[in-house]
Amino acid sequence: MSTHKLVSQAVSNSTTTGLKAIGDRLFASWFSRLVYAQIWEDPEVDIEALQLRPGMRLLTISSGGCNALAYLSRQPAEVHAVDLNDTHLAMLALKKAAFAELPDYSTLLDFLGDASQRQNAQRYRRYIAAALPVSARQYWEHNNIWGTPRYALFTRHAYRHGLLGRFIGLGHVLARLMGGNLGQLAKATSLEEQEALFERHLAPVFRHPLLRFLCHRESLLYSMGIPPAQFAELRADAGGNLPALFESRMRRLACDFPLAENPYAQQAFARRYDTDNQRSLPLYLQQAHYHTIRQQLGKLQLHHHALTDFLDERAPQSLDAYVFLDAQDWMDDTQLNALWRQVTRTAAPGARVVFRTGGSSSPLERRLAPQLLACWETDPAYNRQLHLRDRAAIYGGVHVYTKRT
Repeated sequence: MSTHKLVSQAVSNSTTTGLKAIGDRLFASWFSRLVYAQIWEDPEVDIEALQLRPGMRLLTISSGGCNALAYLSRQPAEVHAVDLNDTHLAMLALKKAAFAELPDYSTLLDFLGDASQRQNAQRYRRYIAAALPVSARQYWEHNNIWGTPRYALFTRHAYRHGLLGRFIGLGHVLARLMGGNLGQLAKATSLEEQEALFERHLAPVFRHPLLRFLCHRESLLYSMGIPPAQFAELRADAGGNLPALFESRMRRLACDFPLAENPYAQQAFARRYDTDNQRSLPLYLQQAHYHTIRQQLGKLQLHHHALTDFLDERAPQSLDAYVFLDAQDWMDDTQLNALWRQVTRTAAPGARVVFRTGGSSSPLERRLAPQLLACWETDPAYNRQLHLRDRAAIYGGVHVYTKRT
């Protein structure tokens, strides 16, 4: 099934009428291309939440693929990366092939970490292309509107591309127009300086009338992968004051974690990874995990499916861990309960599910059928601790549920 049809089915549901139907159709068209060149969910938090150990069988949404590769560092038995969007699977396939085929860690870091060197085009052709699945190779070698193949993104700061990458670039431009400067935050050398630079260069932007107007334009947020249903959750969580909500989350990203240890802040403010500092790299690109991930690549499988459809084909009690990112924010009650029927059937005793939400509360407590919810337990206090440690900082909540034994 095509990406556009899968995304349309995911965002359009039994409550889709009127303006929401129009918004859903626009989002489906927007989301059927490369959205995330990198993930914006912290896999180090996922690994802790799932208590990920050798031999576990894991299902994750692919997104930009950094998370699926990071989980391999814990030597699971299986990692199934599922996504509605085949461009995200092409991104993961390219990253997987880069690990397998590039000759050493230094070259891998040049290709996936720096992602801007001219030699990367030759590295793609020499090492990576032949190792890609047919569909992924066709994607990367298709010319864009400028007449250059898509793999050339890795010669031009790949993570500045995709809808979210371009949205961040637009944010830099808009901030300058409104008297701010996101790039100045990348100069901080301590948490105190991060706080001071935020107050000077970014906080005033959230008081600007133009930004306050733009915060309420849900179509503008499609580039962040926020569909209409999730936008409604954000608005409810904000009590209608979306500028204040977005400012608080940007403040967390900018001020709550040392810049030198936060790859999400590096991309948001410096628009690159600091490849000279291992602590600032995402887990899957850190040299300490390179050999383990490379040895585990055969355990990573890619699937172009909806989550529920994929799980419908799995045997009972055949998975130990699930990572749903924020996908449940897209779902109505019918879709959510259909997913969790399959999760409950396929989950081994003690299996764990971790997911994010745009708002602060879990949708399961108020929307899941009681007989399904009774099979699972959660600890809200622990969930809040996980959320506070998620360096991506863009979500309202991180939630983990454990299947009762």
